[in-house]
Amino acid sequence: MSSLPNSLKNISLFLERLPGIGEKTANRLAFFLLNLPEEDLKEFSENVVSLKSKTKLCKDCFNFTEKEVCEICDNNERDRSIICVVETVLDLLSFEQGRIYNGIYHVLHGKIDPLNRVGPEDIKIRELLERVNRLTGSRVNELKEVVLATNPDMEGEATAVYIKNKLKTITDNGLRITRLAYGLPMGANLEYADYMTLKKAIEGRNQF
Repeated sequence: MSSLPNSLKNISLFLERLPGIGEKTANRLAFFLLNLPEEDLKEFSENVVSLKSKTKLCKDCFNFTEKEVCEICDNNERDRSIICVVETVLDLLSFEQGRIYNGIYHVLHGKIDPLNRVGPEDIKIRELLERVNRLTGSRVNELKEVVLATNPDMEGEATAVYIKNKLKTITDNGLRITRLAYGLPMGANLEYADYMTLKKAIEGRNQF
């Protein structure tokens, strides 16, 4: 890389800091940018410069948006009787790309992780509780269910349990609190499934 011009070298070094990008990939991406038409490169650079200033959090669900309220919360066709609680915006996008869910969301922007000094006060749990309390306490109570869609790891499970316990202390009107089902993925082989996956699959079995 030492033989590269400084401008190209600096771009490559920056790209190398991105997750999953090694030195060779960073070099290829830098050369790709160099070979872009001037207009495309200018448009890309302007979008990068304005990324921080234009991107904000939705005041309701904390999804990323350029407005006060994101497109999902602003969509009157969404089912407002159900809130899906996710850890990150990337998790939200996974639901949206599959078009498997038509409710609204609440993005925590993290999970409880004591080893990394992340507590309940460091993510958007308080805002979730306030939102649920506000919705269930309104004259027109639309909210019927909260789906805890945190990841099925130790921290995600701890976060889901914490939220469930907190929700039960503020609601007494039959709000349904659910958790994403565990089990075997399609095409899986039982021989290679771990103990906890099999345990959750057998516990969550359905009528066939």
